[in-house]
Amino acid sequence: MQVEVLSNAEAVARRAAGVIAEHARAAFKERGQFVVAVSGGHTPWVMLRMLAKEEVPWQGVRVLQVDERIAPAGDPDRNLTHLHETLLQEAPINPSQVYAMPVEEPDSQLAAAEYARTLEKLTGSPPVLDLVHLGLGPDGHTASLIPGDAVLQVSDRDVAITGVYQGRKRMTLTYPVINRARQILWVVTGSEKVKSLSLLEKGDLSIPGGRIRRDQALVLADEAAAEASRGRVVV
Repeated sequence: MQVEVLSNAEAVARRAAGVIAEHARAAFKERGQFVVAVSGGHTPWVMLRMLAKEEVPWQGVRVLQVDERIAPAGDPDRNLTHLHETLLQEAPINPSQVYAMPVEEPDSQLAAAEYARTLEKLTGSPPVLDLVHLGLGPDGHTASLIPGDAVLQVSDRDVAITGVYQGRKRMTLTYPVINRARQILWVVTGSEKVKSLSLLEKGDLSIPGGRIRRDQALVLADEAAAEASRGRVVV
């Protein structure tokens, strides 16, 4: 696991956008497409706005969701709502290239299976994504892999439904498909993440994030989150 500590959240967002663009160019050159799964959060929305200004082979980009709250279309809790407001509004990408998790379907389990089939159609069976962007919660959760939830034990499906967390059930990618990704990109900002980031760096299995593959993983953190790592600041 490689860790870079930057001065603030904006610097993290800018560096993350550059990393994604670099991987997009390389994947498009090698395989003719770049399949990326993105998570939600304030810094990631800034990241996506910055990504829109990067040199990216947009015609070959396919955007998936790492997780999504089960909520109506347009709900401010939905990651898709913010994805539309950032990347889709500001980048020259066709909406058909963004594959939303079908959380509005009445049967969430069938909807999860449907999204798993979408992954296979895009990248083969078993699906191998080019890059998965992850965040990290103060409780050590990532994607919607939540401490104590049965979803942590799912090993036979690439997409699953969680129990209620912060008022909503969620659809999420599971460990198997995340850990098959060619690249993991962590974006971690804020002083409330100090403890969980320290555990992540140690590969501590007591937090959900600790079970994500460590090889081919890059962590971009701001100084506030990386309180114990100030010797590695990148300006």
